[in-house]
Amino acid sequence: MEKEKLYGKTLNELVAVTKRMKMPGFAARQITDWLYKKEISSIGEMSNLSRMAREAMEEQYCLGLSAPVSSFESSDGTKKYLFRVIVDKYIEAAYIPEDDRATLCVSSQSGCKMGCIFCMTGRQGFQGNLSANEILNQFRSIPEFRKLTNIVYMGMGEPLDNTEEVLKSLEILTSEWGYGWSPTRITVSTVGMLKSISSFLERSRCHLAVSLHSPFDEERRMLMPIQRTNSVAEVLDVIRNFDFNRQRRVSFEYILFSGLNDSPAHVKELARILNGIRCRINLIRFHPVPGVTLSSPEMQDVIKFREALNEKGITATIRASRGTDIRAACGLLSTMQQNKQRQE
Repeated sequence: MEKEKLYGKTLNELVAVTKRMKMPGFAARQITDWLYKKEISSIGEMSNLSRMAREAMEEQYCLGLSAPVSSFESSDGTKKYLFRVIVDKYIEAAYIPEDDRATLCVSSQSGCKMGCIFCMTGRQGFQGNLSANEILNQFRSIPEFRKLTNIVYMGMGEPLDNTEEVLKSLEILTSEWGYGWSPTRITVSTVGMLKSISSFLERSRCHLAVSLHSPFDEERRMLMPIQRTNSVAEVLDVIRNFDFNRQRRVSFEYILFSGLNDSPAHVKELARILNGIRCRINLIRFHPVPGVTLSSPEMQDVIKFREALNEKGITATIRASRGTDIRAACGLLSTMQQNKQRQE
């Protein structure tokens, strides 16, 4: 029988483990210290637990860390790591160093059910939610683990379609008994799942990023099928009615497609619908993916769009394209690996 994994469990879950094992009440805190503050590789290294307790735990539990199966490094320093999850499925994590920052982009699902037409992950279909263990393993098991300054949940899958496991991973990252990170170092992205956005905002203090891509419902519906159930106005109402403090940020991700969502009319409508929301827009040039006919605008057109938004009083930045030579766009590498396995 497969052993249960300790890494990725919250303090409350570890309290339940120690009670079942008839261990002292303080043992759960000792275990969190070993799991999240010390870089151990086995339960046997938990030296302040009794030998009998460690041996009993090893019969039922394992640490639960697994190394990436492969990695790819870009000429710009970006690295893409491939991890095996579920049964012969693969997810990706991207390490992005930049000046004094080192960001890790993590996945929250294998595949995705949102069906965005510009996303390779969505074309895989949904294969399963990742556990908190599988989410945090991407963080803990890369060589650059100690260098990381920021984490974004913008990899494969829709984070708020896997709310409970994502929130557990955030609790471990930000709690004093866990990694003790400031929530301001973490951003969680969503396509706009109404109930889950509310739950995330109430139960976490991390930043929120909403994938917008068009201010017009019909156009956004074409790009993102989730729009059929959640309109732009409904998503913005949830955000507008939440009391954001000065330390917490909401941003909007906006992939630019040439001749589709980059007109003056889009600038005008964005300024209208975002009026009153303290936010910024991250502009992203589209990275072409196989089978998608959408195209990327020229850089001068992206700059022109940013300047037009700035003139309307909206803070807009251009996200630099990274890792294009290693297919860093979400889902490309995992799709290639899964196709390779099918052929074998």
